[in-house]
Amino acid sequence: MTDPLTGQLLGTPEETREAGKGLAQELGPGDVLALTGELGAGKTHLCQGIVAGLGSDAGVTSPTFGLVHEYLDGRLPVYHFDFYRIEAAEELVELGWDDYLERGGVVLVEWADRFPDWLPEESQWWHLCHDQESGGRRLQSRP
Repeated sequence: MTDPLTGQLLGTPEETREAGKGLAQELGPGDVLALTGELGAGKTHLCQGIVAGLGSDAGVTSPTFGLVHEYLDGRLPVYHFDFYRIEAAEELVELGWDDYLERGGVVLVEWADRFPDWLPEESQWWHLCHDQESGGRRLQSRP
């Protein structure tokens, strides 16, 4: 995937959602997006844009407590994970992680850096960080 968004300054949550919509246009079945960044960096806003960009009308929220949300009404199904509260890899097994990866949808993972070895090698890594100068956020692709 090309990454024209790398280093892009995202000043508002809406700009972050718009960036997500742009990313969604490049996604296909089986794509996994690993999202990292501190609390409040905009990971969920980016996911909202991706889900909307894939044609879903769902109200996207962080799956922090449910651990996974499914959005099935778009061009591709989306499986939205949040690894923040997962303490051990065994919990991923209990969630059916491998099954989700084989469903042919798009898998979004917030806090992916908590269990990086569990993500497929071809995962697309994106990092959101606060930009101290502007007060906004920056979106950066990671190898």
